[in-house]
Amino acid sequence: MQNFEFHNPTRILFGQGQIAALAKQVPAGAKVLMLYGGGSIKSNGVYDEVKAALSGHAVLEFGGIEPNPHFETLMQAVELARREQVGFLLAVGGGSVIDGAKFIAAAALYEGDAWDILSKGGKVIQAALPFGSVLTLPATGSEMNSASVITRHATQEKRGFMSRHVYPVFSVLDPAKTLTLPARQVGNGVVDAFVHVMEQYLTYPAQAPVQDRYAEGLLLTLIEEGPKALSQPDDLAVRANVMWSATMALNGLIGVGVPQDWSTHMIGHELTALYGLDHAQTLAIVLPGIMQVQREAKRAKLLQYAERVWGLRDGNDDSRIDAAIDATRRFFEQMGVPSRLSGYGLDASAIDAVVTALEAAGSVHLGEHHDIDSAATRAALTLSL
Repeated sequence: MQNFEFHNPTRILFGQGQIAALAKQVPAGAKVLMLYGGGSIKSNGVYDEVKAALSGHAVLEFGGIEPNPHFETLMQAVELARREQVGFLLAVGGGSVIDGAKFIAAAALYEGDAWDILSKGGKVIQAALPFGSVLTLPATGSEMNSASVITRHATQEKRGFMSRHVYPVFSVLDPAKTLTLPARQVGNGVVDAFVHVMEQYLTYPAQAPVQDRYAEGLLLTLIEEGPKALSQPDDLAVRANVMWSATMALNGLIGVGVPQDWSTHMIGHELTALYGLDHAQTLAIVLPGIMQVQREAKRAKLLQYAERVWGLRDGNDDSRIDAAIDATRRFFEQMGVPSRLSGYGLDASAIDAVVTALEAAGSVHLGEHHDIDSAATRAALTLSL
């Protein structure tokens, strides 16, 4: 196991009715800027609950934050926060709104060009406004980590950053608020969480059985509970397990002391930027091909994954690896997320565009061994035509 430092300061308030606890979590006297997306929180009752909980605070609002939040939109919120001297941000929504809040929190106190935050991966951040979140869509884990991904719409650039300054102070997770989600968002969320685990787990053995077993437990839970979330949409216990799995998948715990990959995300980001695909859709396309192309470098962990997660013990090593990759692709499809480019009306020309974009961004040495170059990326995507 590698050396590591682990600290996660986010307080989690989990369960039904926890939105009412907001008043005690938001600092008294702070002017609050409430951030949200397309307005679904107004139709499902979350908006009214949040407003009621914050009735003793001065609350401003900024809506319209997009999926894969746009830099241009977020800068409008930054200007509002500065102008109104906002003291606390509250993100109400899914991972995109929370990612947006992280950028706004940092940019509001940054004196230089705010794009520096993204172009330099968060290294320029010295301070940020405090913020909390009310999660309505379990998927990204952004409610309990310090990472954010933002899209510059004008140039079709999707960039991420990390900083210890942008951990949420708290996050409210009420699984009852996910019962009205469309099936597409449920499926996307499960796939997103699954691939988050895989990026930290499917590398090479690091003599870290605690992290491996945690990761495998999350994968098994998602495999068991994910399809139930689609077939039993009113089952609150199922939604609670999916929600907590998605949070645990990327709060840092399973990734400490072990190598990590993240090539699937880097490649997927370009598919989103170029073609507007949902984030989870791009992950479903890319991961099976990466598993196949990297089958030798990942051989030991692929065999472990095949046995412990899918129960594959018969046949030779190669046949078990093939079966595990096939099972992964079938699971994505079972969750209603197509795993091939053709499922989204894309053909081989998309592969050229993605490779070109990755080369332009300097993302040509991806993966835990930095050996996923343009040729490997092209090969992986070709397997998912």
